[in-house]
Amino acid sequence: MKNYHYLKDGFLEAHLLGLFADQEKEEVTQLLATDNDLLDHMAEIELEMEEHFLRNAVPPPPGIREKIELRISQTDIEKWVKPDHTEQSRKSTETTSKEPQYVNVEFDDTHIRVHKQWKTALIAIFILSKVFLILGLYYYFKADSLQQEVTRLKAETQVQQPMPPRR
Repeated sequence: MKNYHYLKDGFLEAHLLGLFADQEKEEVTQLLATDNDLLDHMAEIELEMEEHFLRNAVPPPPGIREKIELRISQTDIEKWVKPDHTEQSRKSTETTSKEPQYVNVEFDDTHIRVHKQWKTALIAIFILSKVFLILGLYYYFKADSLQQEVTRLKAETQVQQPMPPRR
């Protein structure tokens, strides 16, 4: 087969998944138009991928569809492309616009989600900070009491020593 490297290197799979740039897409499309064996192999891969994805699909949690529909109905989401625009006019407006376009995303989750390993690290840092705070306060008050003891002893020694005679 003259196009064996397309099969071996995963070009057809990448083409099916949409991972190619426009130029590479055109190249593979032209090649598929000329080579029937490659086209048949691509159809087989497409069926295998579809079966694999259907077999391994994970159903969403119950009630998620209603939540999504409720959020969509409550918020005004701006559409990227209006139905009357063509692909070419959209590209021209994107290239002429100097400011980036953003989609407003709203969420009402009040909890911060952190990876499990970060949770343990943050808990350890919190506990260590409290230990160092307690140790710092302990040594501060200990040093303060020792300083008071030194000043008290100096005062006692000055009272106990007789004054030298004046000449």
